[in-house]
Amino acid sequence: MSDRRHLANAIRALSMDAVQQAKSGHPGAPMGMADIAEVLWRDYLVHNPANPEWLNRDRFILSNGHGSMLIYALLHLTGYDVSIEDIKAFRQLHSKTPGHPELGYTPGVETTTGPLGQGIANAVGMALAEKALAAQFNRDAFPIVDHYTYTFLGDGCLMEGISHEVCSLAGTLGLGKLIAFYDDNGISIDGQVDGWFTDDSVKRFESYGWHVIADVDGHDANAVKQAIEAARAETQRPTLICCKTVIGFGSPNKQGSESSHGAPLGEDEIALAREQLGWPHPAFEVPNDVMDAWSASAAGNRAEQAWNELFAGYKAEHPELAAEFERRMQGELPENWREESDRWIASLQANPANVATRKASQNALNAIGPMLPELLGGSADLAGSNLTLWKDSKAITADDASGNYVFYGVREFGMSAIMNGVMLHGGFRPYGATFLMFMEYARNAVRMSALMKLPVMYVYTHDSIGLGEDGPTHQPVEQLASMRSTPNLHTWRPCDQVESAVAWQAAVERNDGPTALVFTRQGLPQMERSEEQLANIRRGGYILIDTEGTPDVILMATGSEVELAMQAAAQLTAQGEKVRVVSMPSTCVFDSQDADYQEQVLPRAVRRRVAVEAASADFWRKYVGLDGAVLGMTTFGESAPADELFKHFGFTVENLVELVGKV
Repeated sequence: MSDRRHLANAIRALSMDAVQQAKSGHPGAPMGMADIAEVLWRDYLVHNPANPEWLNRDRFILSNGHGSMLIYALLHLTGYDVSIEDIKAFRQLHSKTPGHPELGYTPGVETTTGPLGQGIANAVGMALAEKALAAQFNRDAFPIVDHYTYTFLGDGCLMEGISHEVCSLAGTLGLGKLIAFYDDNGISIDGQVDGWFTDDSVKRFESYGWHVIADVDGHDANAVKQAIEAARAETQRPTLICCKTVIGFGSPNKQGSESSHGAPLGEDEIALAREQLGWPHPAFEVPNDVMDAWSASAAGNRAEQAWNELFAGYKAEHPELAAEFERRMQGELPENWREESDRWIASLQANPANVATRKASQNALNAIGPMLPELLGGSADLAGSNLTLWKDSKAITADDASGNYVFYGVREFGMSAIMNGVMLHGGFRPYGATFLMFMEYARNAVRMSALMKLPVMYVYTHDSIGLGEDGPTHQPVEQLASMRSTPNLHTWRPCDQVESAVAWQAAVERNDGPTALVFTRQGLPQMERSEEQLANIRRGGYILIDTEGTPDVILMATGSEVELAMQAAAQLTAQGEKVRVVSMPSTCVFDSQDADYQEQVLPRAVRRRVAVEAASADFWRKYVGLDGAVLGMTTFGESAPADELFKHFGFTVENLVELVGKV
């Protein structure tokens, strides 16, 4: 047995021991990919265990995240702050080693993986960010952005539709520093995949424009090494290295079988595996000579020190660029951001305009774009409808990555997961757009943004039945309720150009989670506001018009329905009612305000409450209470001009006034 195999066996032993102790987990993939990992991590991966956040490190993504013990073993062996006690606590509450890799739990884990296919999508985003950032900042003799993105993935990742979306785009964009290792073991949970997965993956990836290295023996270190050398020599295309492996390698009775995929091997089988692998050490014990051979600390420190010296030279020769690079990589906004953006918002309020909020969003991009060179925009083949292009937008291409805009094509899911990867890499603030209805295709990537608390910005236009003639397939009804119920996701549905501007400002300033900006197709009038009301937009909900003393009734609305609430309030006031109108552009943000402010806006003593929104009615029950009412959608839409649809579904002044009279 070679020394390399012996070192790889440390991964196998830790993986089967941890899964056995946890009584759950996936030992098969770590045992099958251990030899590949040993070559990559010991011979090629540039990283520093003492500083997992070093800017120019190579990124490693375990897309088949169920095999999480692979990365935990690697992190422990190479010197990260992942102790043997952490390995023993695999899958336990509050441990550094959760069941799937989780961003923020484990030093060295670059992204949360588990939903198959999204890891490779994140990797594409990281490689895209590396290429674009290098094009913007590198100068002759100073390649300060110069690293690889490596990812492991399995059959399941390649079966998922998102892998088609993102790998196709990666080839088009020529992401030459993206290297993916396909664990071609022929097994998934249900058994031999040839009953349901017979794609010719080599031809598939060649058709995407990838460099493909086929039929690599994933248990032959020399073959793996040669493949990596060939991949790194190809600078114009991403590379897929197809590694033939045996799942559960080393387990005499379970290797090559689905029985090793997602369950502990069992004590007796582990004992047999130890014997077959020539690993005589007790559970969770790795001898010092093996630990020393794995340690990446010294090499990592040298690599980072060399980069620090390079950056010092860069800083001396290009001080302004260096300062901008540091600002962007630290995620800091320009010093004058708030002052300038506040001034712009005030100018909008002082110069009323009736526009669709999607157009107001584009106007916002034209205003903030010059302030924020870190913006990296995009749209899923709807730029002309989403209005995401602004005056200085420049497309990123394979030949010129210095731009700030990605034409994602019809790839909503892929776009969203790629943006997560871009955000994780650092140096950019990505935004991407589609119709609100089609965020459904991207739903799990949006959830992952929220789970990882990534400040990605999602732009969703054509927000209701106001879309009109395209009909119910394109008219969102239940989407707002779903988004608002997602932890960490802030959803804004503004009513005019001023609220749209504030929503963009809030999204840019947010650093602890994603924001969804939801805009209309149809034009909307601008509301009058005092300075206090203008300031209170940022609180998610505020009083737009009020009455002397305690109101008799409160009307709540968002987006295009705020105008309807205002018109109804005028009629109700003429009838002698004391009416308050509350605009709620972001219920999520409003819910986070202190109790005193919420009581000020929605006093509990006022039980007559009516909410109006051309979306799912049930969401608003928590605000109107048992005594209130909601004018909303309880069915899907229809195909007709928008004005006719609003009338058909009861979104009229007369109907709203009548509804108020019943509460």
